[in-house]
Amino acid sequence: LTELAPQYLVMVDRSPQVQAAMIMWRSPQGEWQLIGATPASTGKPGGFGHFITPLGVFEHTLANPDFRAEGTRNAYGIMGYGIKGMRVFDFGWTMAERSWGTPGMSLMRLQLHATDPDLLEPKLGVAASKGCIRIPASLNTFIDRYGLLDADYELATAKGKHLWVLRPDRQPVEQPGRYLVVVNSERKQRPEWSPLPGQMQAKRLKAPGAC
Repeated sequence: LTELAPQYLVMVDRSPQVQAAMIMWRSPQGEWQLIGATPASTGKPGGFGHFITPLGVFEHTLANPDFRAEGTRNAYGIMGYGIKGMRVFDFGWTMAERSWGTPGMSLMRLQLHATDPDLLEPKLGVAASKGCIRIPASLNTFIDRYGLLDADYELATAKGKHLWVLRPDRQPVEQPGRYLVVVNSERKQRPEWSPLPGQMQAKRLKAPGAC
C-alpha cells in the first residue's frame, strides 16, 4: 500500500487484545492518519464452520457486489447482518484457516457488516464471528454514506451504471478507497482505547456526576 494515491481504507486488528476497526486516511503527502476507531468482532475459533479472519489486503470491487440486510432473524432470533437496510461490504471468497476438524485452509466469504443491535452489537470488542468482521451500525452507516470504500462503485456510476446498493442520499468523499486491511498486532495487553464490552459504560457510570 506504499504507492497508493490519497484515499481512505478500513484497517482491522484481529488481535484478541484489540478487536477494533479503524478508518485510515492516506494524505497527499503519503502519510497515514487515523480518523477514528471502534470495537469490532472477528472470527472466534472453536465452532463448526468458524474461520480465523484472514490477514492481508482485500479489495472492494464490483466483482463481488454488495447487498443490503433484509433484517430477518435466524432460528436463534438474531439479525446476523443487522437491521434492514444495513450494507454488507463483500470482499469475495478467500482462503482462511478453519478452526474445526483437520487443521488447514478452506474458502470463506469475507464480509464487513453490521450485526444485531440488541443482542450482538453490545458484545463487539471480542472475537465472536464465524470469520467475517462485525462492526457497529454507526460505522457501517458512516462508511456507506460517505462512500469511503466505494472507489470502484463511484467510477461505475460516473460511467452511467445504476447501482441499486448505493444510497440515494450518499455524500461521497472526493477520494474514496477500496481496501480492507486485516492485521494482528499481537498485543499482550488490551489498550485503554479498546475496552472489553461493557467496560466503557461502567467507566462512564462511575464518573463523577454521571447520571
